[in-house]
Amino acid sequence: MTFIVVNLILTLIWAVVTGSFSIHNLLLGFAMGALSLWLVREQLPATLHRVRPLKLLLLAVLFFKELSLSAIKVAIMVLRPNMRLRPGIFAFPLTLTRDFEITLLANLITLTPGTLSVDVSEDRKTLYVHALDCHDPAAERRAISSGFERRIREAFPT
Repeated sequence: MTFIVVNLILTLIWAVVTGSFSIHNLLLGFAMGALSLWLVREQLPATLHRVRPLKLLLLAVLFFKELSLSAIKVAIMVLRPNMRLRPGIFAFPLTLTRDFEITLLANLITLTPGTLSVDVSEDRKTLYVHALDCHDPAAERRAISSGFERRIREAFPT
């Protein structure tokens, strides 16, 4: 049952990203979601039956909000006549422990304009993140921790 709910959420995300809610596009999104879930089935059995669909939807909403705000912020930074960027890499201490969750967090960070997941430490306790403007790494850490990481923990409880 949860597989279908997760696949329906993936289908809606597909429709939003492609900008088309036609029946053909929704069917394609459903097929792509099913294929994606099938490809990662080895990692999902323990996780998939414990997914909270509403919390997963809130994670998706947070991602699209952060995507929009970051895109605007990066556009403003780039269009300024005197770009005062302070790019840098900071270490983010992970509270997530499962590979699936760490991968999801790293991908959400990378898909957000202005940030890029660079590496995960071998002990999987630290995620290294490159930020286009890293003037306050502590604020960046707090934003990730109270945003994406918290929503991931809520959507995929242990």
